[in-house]
Amino acid sequence: MKERKFSPSGEGLVQVIAGILFVVLLIIINIVDPTFYPTMWHLATSGSMEEIAEYIQGYGPMAMVVSMLLDIFVNAVGFLPSIFISTANGLVFGMWPGIIISWLAETIGVVISFYIMRYFLRDAADKLISKSTTLMKVDDFSGNNGFVVMLFARSLPYFPSGVITALGAISKIKPRDYILANLIGKFPSTALEVAIGTDIVNFQENMGRLGIIVVIAAIVYFILWKVYKRYINKRNAEREHDPNA
Repeated sequence: MKERKFSPSGEGLVQVIAGILFVVLLIIINIVDPTFYPTMWHLATSGSMEEIAEYIQGYGPMAMVVSMLLDIFVNAVGFLPSIFISTANGLVFGMWPGIIISWLAETIGVVISFYIMRYFLRDAADKLISKSTTLMKVDDFSGNNGFVVMLFARSLPYFPSGVITALGAISKIKPRDYILANLIGKFPSTALEVAIGTDIVNFQENMGRLGIIVVIAAIVYFILWKVYKRYINKRNAEREHDPNA
């Protein structure tokens, strides 16, 4: 097993730039509206989709921008639930506009969170991993197969987003693969969350559609799980025969 060498040159520069820009953005937002962060925190933790929807609607023509900022903030923080905001987007803007807004905002948020976590956590993880042959193998696997693993993980609805982001940050997945996997994988999971959440709120009106969505989603994810499991087993078998695979 070759000793791992993590080169911070290119990726480290991107991390630093992203971190600086994020901090500058936070400061600017606080200067423009000192009540923004307390309000965002309250809405994100309240769990009230009606309150969130009312807050977003209050901004009139700027409602979409405010909704995206709120969703980006929640996903960038990493440990706050975004499902309530996604559902509120569906209620305020309609099913498909709500899906698109939530998908883009959540993707931007988890990418920001990824760079922040990687900047602070990757070096510590690097030192820990280098002490264990098993962890080094797992880490190498995440680098070679990170896109597929992250794509499947992000496609799962209702799974804690911050956990997936943290695992991605301490792994060897390339930022390009992480961004692409999130852009693709976030769409089905976000669409399902918005659709189910909106139909649950309007249960009596959409009971039939909700049942169809749940059944179809269960079948699709069962198939995806089988395909993913077959892929992982195949890759593990290849690694047993060729450690450099």
